[in-house]
Order: sequence, then C-alpha cells, then structure tokens
Amino acid sequence: MQIKPEPADADLFGRPESLPPSLPKSKPNQPLAPTLPAQAAIKSESVQASYDLTSLLVPLLKSVLYRLDDPALWAALIELQARVRDYVALLALDLVLDESEGYAFLKARPDPDDEAAPKPPRLVARRPLSFQLSLLLALLRKKLVEFDASGGDTRLVLSLDAVVELVRVFSPTNSNEARLMDQVQVQLNKLVELGFVRKLKPASSRVATPDYEVQRILKAFVDAQWLADFDARLAAYQVHLAQTDDSSD
Repeated sequence: MQIKPEPADADLFGRPESLPPSLPKSKPNQPLAPTLPAQAAIKSESVQASYDLTSLLVPLLKSVLYRLDDPALWAALIELQARVRDYVALLALDLVLDESEGYAFLKARPDPDDEAAPKPPRLVARRPLSFQLSLLLALLRKKLVEFDASGGDTRLVLSLDAVVELVRVFSPTNSNEARLMDQVQVQLNKLVELGFVRKLKPASSRVATPDYEVQRILKAFVDAQWLADFDARLAAYQVHLAQTDDSSD
C-alpha cells in the first residue's frame, strides 16, 4: 500500500489547514470601523469645527434661534450650550433653551431685590407693549393652550380672519370691519418682528391674506401663572374698552 505524502499545510488528521468559513481572512493594514462612542466623538468634533462660540452668540444676541430655521446651528448649540451659558453669564444673561419645543433665546437676569444694590447693566432692552398688543398676545397664548389640549398637530396656524374673530369680542361694538382687520394685521406684523408669530406664504395666488403660525416661544413669555390670572386681565381689558367707548361718544 502506497502512502501518499501529506501536504505541508495539513493538520494532524491529514486535513488541510484553513480558516472557518465564518471567519474570513483579515486584510493587512485594514482600518477598523469606529465604535459608537468614537462616532459620537467624531460628530462632536465636526460640530465644534463648523460652529465656534461666535457663530452661536451673534444669532442669539440678535433674536430667537429656532431649530427648524437652522438645524445645523441648533445641533451646535445643543453640543456647546455649556460654553454658551458660561459666556453669557458674564453679560448678566441666561440662556433659555427648550429642546422639546425647539427654540432658544437670551434673557436678562432680574434686578436684585435690594433696591440699594447696584443694578446690572442690561444688554437686552425691555420693550413695553401697547394695550392692543398685550391683548393679542394673551389671546394667542390661550389659543395655544387650547390647541395643545386638543392633541392635534404641533403647529398652530391661524388665518387673518380667525385672529380678527379672537379680537372682535374685545373691540368696540361700533368698530369698522375693515379698520379692525387693518389694525389686527398691523399688530400681527409687530408680533412677527418680535418673534412671536411667523407669517406664512399664501398657498396660492388666489389667497389675498397670509396665514400666521403662532411660535411656541410664546409659552416662555406668557407663563402658566400669567394664564391663571387671565380672566382678571380680560376683565381689566373690557373696562379699558368700555372707557374707550365712553370717551369716543
């Protein structure tokens, strides 16, 4: 019987040595895929490289920053918010950031309770609101609460006619319809400038008036405590309107 010589790469049982089919041979010098922590670190470094502190502070000092307006800038703010808070604290400002609602802005710190204590300088100026503008803000805030309670869409969009109907109840009984609509539109434009309302483009050329989206940042300025006194405030508004009617007569 002739014994065949075993191949040089055979094992003790005469079987050729080979890797299991589930373990393919690794290529030399092949870089390994980054793990999840490494991917997060790379993403964080890329965010910090794209947006520095100045890129975040300048928009915040100018106006409100919304997630939908610039998702990349919003992601940078979430990543670098600790540095932003430390910096604006030197200016007596606080960063108000609501991740669930998607907005952020800078708020001046309240004056000290001690009247004798020196008041810090204000970088963010306070803007007094007129009676009509305060009333419209209150009505829109209450409408936003009702809208959230209905559990519908997350965006509250109202037509100009719908906003006029909200204000009509608190307008003089002898007010002109066209004049009332013009006044409401002027007030809405002011709220657009303040960042509480966004004017939407008409869906078609047939629509004469635009729709308005109530920005959810309104919840940060008109809080729950303010809404608790809403009925009392509306009573004061109605007294003011009654005095306006009497003076006009």
